[in-house]
Amino acid sequence: MNKTYYGKLIFELSKPGRTGYSLPESTMRNHSMDELPSALLREKPLGLPEVDELTAVRHYTNMSNNNFGVDTGFYPLGSCTMKYNPKINEEMAALKGFTNLHPAQCECTTQGALELYWEVQRTLSEIAGLSAFTLNPYAGAHGELTGLMVIRKYHEMRGDTGRTKIIVPDSAHGTNPASAAVCGLQIVQVKSTADGTVDVEDLKPLLGDDIAGMMMTNPNTLGIFEKKIPEIARLVHECGGLMYYDGANLNPMLGVCRPGDMGFDVMHINLHKTFSTPHGGGGPGSGPVGVRAGLEEYLPNPQVVKNADGSFSIRMNEQSLGAVSPLFGNYAVVVRAYAYLLSLGKENVPLAGKLSVLNANYIKECLKEYYKLPIDGLCKHEFVFDGLREEYGGDHHDAGHVTTLDVAKRLLDYGFHAPTIYFPLLFHEAMMIEPTETESKDTLDEFIEVMKTIAIEARDNRELLKTAPHSTPVRRLDDVKAVKEPKFTFAML
Repeated sequence: MNKTYYGKLIFELSKPGRTGYSLPESTMRNHSMDELPSALLREKPLGLPEVDELTAVRHYTNMSNNNFGVDTGFYPLGSCTMKYNPKINEEMAALKGFTNLHPAQCECTTQGALELYWEVQRTLSEIAGLSAFTLNPYAGAHGELTGLMVIRKYHEMRGDTGRTKIIVPDSAHGTNPASAAVCGLQIVQVKSTADGTVDVEDLKPLLGDDIAGMMMTNPNTLGIFEKKIPEIARLVHECGGLMYYDGANLNPMLGVCRPGDMGFDVMHINLHKTFSTPHGGGGPGSGPVGVRAGLEEYLPNPQVVKNADGSFSIRMNEQSLGAVSPLFGNYAVVVRAYAYLLSLGKENVPLAGKLSVLNANYIKECLKEYYKLPIDGLCKHEFVFDGLREEYGGDHHDAGHVTTLDVAKRLLDYGFHAPTIYFPLLFHEAMMIEPTETESKDTLDEFIEVMKTIAIEARDNRELLKTAPHSTPVRRLDDVKAVKEPKFTFAML
């Protein structure tokens, strides 16, 4: 490994006067354009790094080689559905007919793009069992906020302004209460039963004329199917509230059951998860929102509609909750998802969900003799361990016990990305694993053997895990110091 480039910031490689480009002299002779007012000029140079082209290329190439993603290895990140992104999706999104579009073009010149947008709306509506969708939200949490705004708009249009509370299970994704709070709603928590599902008896006293709705994920964050949804939906509807479906865990449900059929009124889909578009590093994402019949008018503007003559147009609806993005969200992500949907076809969409369930249960059953399984039985796309079993060093009463963090760090030495850890908060040493349907049995078997090896290491050589990782470029970090003393900038001398 070349230490000249590795482990340094680009600013540290900078040398005064060194450049990596050469620009021709300006041919613009109009001094009124060349000369800027002094008030607009910087008093000091911008402070950009000064490096030659080769240094820049090597630096960023070495950095990229240290990135981990689905293209480089197994990424069992629970609750995030990190499935493989077929390269045909990228090719379709890169077509000039899409990349050269301008949002201000006349509708008559963008009929193809609008048709694609409308087809994705229609396809998602069929998959979800709902009446209409908008693709405008930029991400899952943005979709949650949009969906909650639809619910709020629904109550406002009926003059029912006293509904200011939203019910959220204690096992919910953290974005649920966060989105509700941003929407101006008060969060009311409902507890889970011992089997990890919503406690209906705890729910009943929470219902009243101040409830705007209830947010649920199905399968829930533990990977367990919520069997009492019909009863829950009835109770919430009877008190005047609406049901919201967090679509982060929609993947195992594809083609098997539909949120709309379960009794949900509003939902979002993580297009960048369920339908295989890249979303690492914070984006780009897409969080389409769907609604049942009677709520379509409240979806955000602008809206893409199909006209009687078969053409497509952009509509600004007066009943809409307003705009949640400048135009149509992340359009290139929509193109990628459409390519994926067409590749699978209606016949094979259900196969994706079924294989994700099969893969998750296969790993769970192979490892439950080594790792503590707090809730046994059939899971869906993901499951949660509560650390190592006691005989392998996972005794919580032992101050020096091997933690889930230790297991996660040791996994890095074997070339696997760690699963989600310490979430959900229902278990002290939570380790949430989601293999997705795109992983082969060979990959799953290799991961299983590594997890077994780590369990044996934890039993026989605890210090090996306590000091892991050993082979990564960066060893175990001081997380507390990173939080208390963050450094976001680099000061050049």
